[in-house]
Amino acid sequence: MKIVLRELQATKRGYYQLLAFLVAIILLFGATVLYIEHHGHIVTSMNNQIVWGLPDVFAVFLLLSAAGALSIALLTSFFGKAEYRPVAPLSGLLAIAMLLAGVLMLMFDLGRPDRANLAMMNFNFKSVLAWNLFLYSGFAGFTAFYLWTLMARGMQRFTLLAITLAFVWRIGLTTGTGSIYGFQVARQAFDSALVAPMFIALSLSYGLAVFVLVLMQACRSNDCQIGDAMMTRLARLQAIFIGVGLYFVLVYHLTNRYFTRHHAFEDFILFNGGVYPLLFWLGAVLLGGIVPLLLLLHPKIGQMRQRIVAATSLVIVGAFAQLYVTIIGAQAFPLVLFPGRQVTSTFYDGVINPYTPSLLEWLLGFGGLAIAGLIVMIGLKLLGFLPNRLDDAAIELSLAKPVAVTT
Repeated sequence: MKIVLRELQATKRGYYQLLAFLVAIILLFGATVLYIEHHGHIVTSMNNQIVWGLPDVFAVFLLLSAAGALSIALLTSFFGKAEYRPVAPLSGLLAIAMLLAGVLMLMFDLGRPDRANLAMMNFNFKSVLAWNLFLYSGFAGFTAFYLWTLMARGMQRFTLLAITLAFVWRIGLTTGTGSIYGFQVARQAFDSALVAPMFIALSLSYGLAVFVLVLMQACRSNDCQIGDAMMTRLARLQAIFIGVGLYFVLVYHLTNRYFTRHHAFEDFILFNGGVYPLLFWLGAVLLGGIVPLLLLLHPKIGQMRQRIVAATSLVIVGAFAQLYVTIIGAQAFPLVLFPGRQVTSTFYDGVINPYTPSLLEWLLGFGGLAIAGLIVMIGLKLLGFLPNRLDDAAIELSLAKPVAVTT
């Protein structure tokens, strides 16, 4: 038997119920966008101090996960790990879906999406956001090109070129996303060259966690049993990525602790900042890092599907906690306008900026996730992104023969 790629065969009521649920969330998302556009950002909890709120946390999660989801395709086509070949197309689909959803969230959160064409026609190349327009579009284009070379007859000779371009753009995309914050010299927490490599490391873990959950659910719906060998490989890879992410977070905070000017911020974010230390230690470090590592390092992890689901789900929970602390906690800490000088006034000087996400911001965030989910579900239903077999014998077969593609 050959391994072939096929469309999602699910005809059960659950598929269409999930599809209807995602559409309903997207409709709420659209209504929220129109409401905020009409009334302005004053109806949200964002203000002059917290200008990047919860929607930006969701958007950055989607952008980082998009880059990280492509890791499976990179392992297959760039690093020669043939055992991942049957699931490489799904990796590319997830990357494009989450990238589009993240970019849409950023565009709608700006307040006037109807004027987005002005930003596209008038570039300020001193702004990292202007660079990202090219990084986002280039990443989506090269990933689509890669999928074309995988799934079209006679195009396989261009696969290495396509994945190389996507690899370079994947690094550039995550670096650009991290540099949006790392180049903000006015914010003590953001003013660090380590933000970009930290985002690259975190994207590996976030993207793979999403990929594993989607793969398991899609295969369950498609009557495709995933063998213990594949699950063991994915679990071990997830554990490595979690460790790499924790290492860069550790280095980032140790570097900040080394410089005296960052001591006050580090004390705020790690110890006395209210909700932010709680989210960091309990959410990002414990639930998003240590607990998944302990779950995934079991010697028979490939046979423990519920443990893998729990670990990858916790990684995603930890991702939102980490990004919330990184993006919003940095803005909550008061600005230091004149280092080494005491400044007093009646306008927020030395004041911790309060922020509680509003319902509208939650709707924007979940709407972005729903858009990504809808793209993936439609893509799986219409095109051949899923292998018909992923059992242990099929993985051995993929090491010897190329994956066939359905037409």
